Amino acid sequence: IAMKVGAYIEKNMPGVKVIYTRKKDVYLSLDERADIANKAKADLFICIHANAVSREEIFGTETYVMGLHKNEGNLDVAKRENAVILLDNNYQERYEGFDPNSPESYILFSLAQSAFQESSLKFAEKVESQFKSRVGRRSHGVKQAGFWVLWRTAMPSVLIEVGFLTNKKEERFLGESNGQDLIASGIYRAFKDYKTQVEAIN
Repeated sequence: IAMKVGAYIEKNMPGVKVIYTRKKDVYLSLDERADIANKAKADLFICIHANAVSREEIFGTETYVMGLHKNEGNLDVAKRENAVILLDNNYQERYEGFDPNSPESYILFSLAQSAFQESSLKFAEKVESQFKSRVGRRSHGVKQAGFWVLWRTAMPSVLIEVGFLTNKKEERFLGESNGQDLIASGIYRAFKDYKTQVEAIN
């Protein structure tokens, strides 16, 4: 899906430079992902994920921005997303003592209100609006949570959950080329609208 979003942008918006964190199905640590975006001085960071939960009847999309956990469910999601850092070598040092399983570690996120939150929210709302109205997906809306990768990117940034792999119907949809095209085109249209809006303000 990420590759297809990039292809849409490159084809239709030649003035935009798309930077991929990777083009193959390989693991890249969260700090490396943030570093790529920061070193490139990117204007927008789009992190595309597929969701999973224990209840297989749950389906739909949701887009996260950096922020305080409004409820325990969002904290649980953040813990799951951030837990991948435990696979990295020297993770205590690399992530400055951040423990994805410790609620206390998330306090530092609440102390650092993002300067880019308003712009992140604008883009996230456009993504979910596209998913709901144009792609015909069930939208769980825009949410806030303490994702490490969003916290460390120095630009507007979102984490898009394109669907639940634990829902059989949605897993099939996300596995099919047509489903991937629909999701990617929704993200592309949201990006196009967001870029137009930002340029009108500037």
